[in-house]
Amino acid sequence: MKQGRGRMIERCLPEAEKAAAAHGCELWDIEFVKEAGQQILRLYIDKPAGGIGTDDCEAVSRTFEAWLDEDDPIPDSYMLEVSSAGLTRALKRPEDFPRYFGHRVDVRLYKGEHGAKDHTGLLKAYSAEALTLDIQGNELVFTVKNISLVRLNPIL
Repeated sequence: MKQGRGRMIERCLPEAEKAAAAHGCELWDIEFVKEAGQQILRLYIDKPAGGIGTDDCEAVSRTFEAWLDEDDPIPDSYMLEVSSAGLTRALKRPEDFPRYFGHRVDVRLYKGEHGAKDHTGLLKAYSAEALTLDIQGNELVFTVKNISLVRLNPIL
């Protein structure tokens, strides 16, 4: 019986966090996706001081691969990728939002609110129910259940 993708992520998450921490990094996100017929287990890492390099990705990959080889949590064939969370990282978990208050973000909605499905502004507030953006001096509130994606937008 195949495990669901979410269950595999739950099983891998603590070990991915440990592998990142062992190299002075933090796990930003983990996903298990199918792209072009290939399953990919992807880790996104970050450093509190910033500046993820290829050496960081390689070190975390080696540490995490050792656990994957030993525990074998994914029965099917897959590729492991470890990369930086990037400048345009997605904000997904409630704890991701406060650290980026005052930063510019792009918000994509399932259904249009305030006249559009896509909005860009400064992140002002976030709760389980609502996200607030400052868009050119106007504060707009969006329903969290209607948000499909929030991504940092570093363009000034």
